[in-house]
Amino acid sequence: MSILSVRPRTQQLPITPLGPSFGAEIRGIDLGSLDDGQVLALREALVQYKVLFVRGQDGLDDAQQIDFGRRLGEVTVGHPVHDSGDVAPEVYSLDSQDNGFADVWHTDVTFVHRPPAISVLRAVALPPTGGDTNWADSQLAYESLSPGLRTYVDTLTAVHDGSREFGYYLAQRRQGRGNLWEGETFTELVPVEHPVVRVHPESGRKGLFVNPGFTSHIVGVSEYESRGILDILYAHLTKPEHVVRHRWQPGDVALWDNRSTAHYANRDYGDHHRVMHRITLRGDTPVGPRTARPEGSAAVAP
Repeated sequence: MSILSVRPRTQQLPITPLGPSFGAEIRGIDLGSLDDGQVLALREALVQYKVLFVRGQDGLDDAQQIDFGRRLGEVTVGHPVHDSGDVAPEVYSLDSQDNGFADVWHTDVTFVHRPPAISVLRAVALPPTGGDTNWADSQLAYESLSPGLRTYVDTLTAVHDGSREFGYYLAQRRQGRGNLWEGETFTELVPVEHPVVRVHPESGRKGLFVNPGFTSHIVGVSEYESRGILDILYAHLTKPEHVVRHRWQPGDVALWDNRSTAHYANRDYGDHHRVMHRITLRGDTPVGPRTARPEGSAAVAP
């Protein structure tokens, strides 16, 4: 039984859907003072809407953001290899003055065996215009593929490689010694394999689990076939009807489910300063259709 049918608590939150099934806005709550029922409702809403935009959190600081994250799940360190400087170790600071850009479609940290389940991003400094972030619904994208292509990609495995984005940084900026992530200090970025189609552990829905930021190739096919398959999936994933775009305002916090989304931050604000602070919650090992438990037996999150 899915979390949605076990705990229908979203009525406790002032949720405004942004589309038929993807993205929602919440106003009138304080993330620093939610009761237990509201926290559970947020978890439920994340599974349903995949990305939530919470307005009016101007008073939230790093410590409160981390505390809120701990009520949702287990907070990880900010990043396996990136050093965000003078912030808490749980915070990943995306600072445009320190090459903190995310202008490629990606899902957070898929180059580890257990990618984060949930990300929480807080606007710290915003440019006067620009800097919007886009999210793509990987489940809707999968479900709108042709039946034959769905059947085929269900069987595929892909390699995710963090060295393409962070290899030089780890070797040169960190002198080959990254952060402690799930008990292991990152000294190299070893590619990992994940299913191309991921079964969500709470809802049981299937979604595409490849992204241009970290997926290097499909296992067991030629380089050209791999590139063709991935290009088809990326183009389909990022079709406008699968995407919601958020225009940031001061005090905004975005929460998203990395198990069912990819995202892209627009780099269209010139030399203006943009700073975002992100925390992530520990996830599980991605499971594909061939190894997933039968629908209705997915574990319910606490």
